Amino acid sequence: MHQRSAVPFLPIVFLTLSCSAPNREQVPESFDANVHIAAWVELWNTRDLDRLDELFLDDSRVTYFSSEYEGLIKGPAAVREHHEGFGFVAGGAEAEQQLWVEDVQSSVFGSTAVVTAVWLFGDRTAPPDSVQRGPMTIVYTWTDDRYRIAHIHFANYEPNS
Repeated sequence: MHQRSAVPFLPIVFLTLSCSAPNREQVPESFDANVHIAAWVELWNTRDLDRLDELFLDDSRVTYFSSEYEGLIKGPAAVREHHEGFGFVAGGAEAEQQLWVEDVQSSVFGSTAVVTAVWLFGDRTAPPDSVQRGPMTIVYTWTDDRYRIAHIHFANYEPNS
């Protein structure tokens, strides 16, 4: 006859529940999208590769859809390589053109914040219709006592004729 081993059920349930989600008390009640977007815009305008580790989640599941290249960029090393392709270097570099965003909107879902905006890139003094631009989405997740980027998606609007 087969005997079952006695395994305490309650500790397993408790362990599973305690590891399944961040403690809601640790996640701030508000998310200031403008502060987080400003940090990301500064990253782009200073071309400082060192800032990537500060802003992005250090996790192999980080993803990035570029407006410049086809395909999904996945993982911190690939995100770093992508930025190096745009002239990002440790300590930063001078940028000839600037990036800025408009129409920033955000929604918070527990420990996740979703930010949407329109990005613009080029000569900031030029008319908006004459610079590269498009919609963007950044997904932030709460980890290590702060929000960090887990996913970015960029697209391009068709240039005006």
